[in-house]
Amino acid sequence: MTQCVIAMMVAMPRWDPCAEERLREAALELFLEHGYENVTVAQITERAGLTRRSFSRYFADKRDVLFAGSERLPAVLARAVRHADGALSPFGALLAGLVEVAGELADQAPLAAQRRAVVGASPELRERGRTKFAAVTDAVADALRDRGAAGSEATLLAQVGVAIFRTALDRWADQPDEAGLPGRIREAAAELAASLGTVDFAALPLP
Repeated sequence: MTQCVIAMMVAMPRWDPCAEERLREAALELFLEHGYENVTVAQITERAGLTRRSFSRYFADKRDVLFAGSERLPAVLARAVRHADGALSPFGALLAGLVEVAGELADQAPLAAQRRAVVGASPELRERGRTKFAAVTDAVADALRDRGAAGSEATLLAQVGVAIFRTALDRWADQPDEAGLPGRIREAAAELAASLGTVDFAALPLP
């Protein structure tokens, strides 16, 4: 028996402990069926069997259904990088921070693929996603500078780290049951390291 069902059994009659989950599932279903731009909050609440007041308790608008909580990601990831083992290199601290934060996102696996499909089909949401990851990159770069990385190095490493994170997210959404998100981050980072190890930098053409 799930925690949600148990909570419903013991909750007061006028409070639905699963309202947020029901609203998110209803919204994703409608977004996939009709397209994000063609769905209203009224349709979401009707599909979920809840009221507009319930919707407003959890989400600011229909876009918030997809991105709720993401505004905290830059600060959370930057804090994890800053607090990583001081003996780690800048890139090692970055990877440690990514893995730590990824472990806290496990409960989002069931809806990851649907969310990605909705975002990918909407120019507005794709732009919102780019803005979100740009903020993450800036925050991580600042954290790396605080650890002593040079300005340009911190920016480059932050960009690489976000690319690893996004690659891992995509693979996790495709196959959430095969490996957790932390495992996907390690996998993507190892592939990058292996690729770099095969490059003969001395053989590259000179300017």
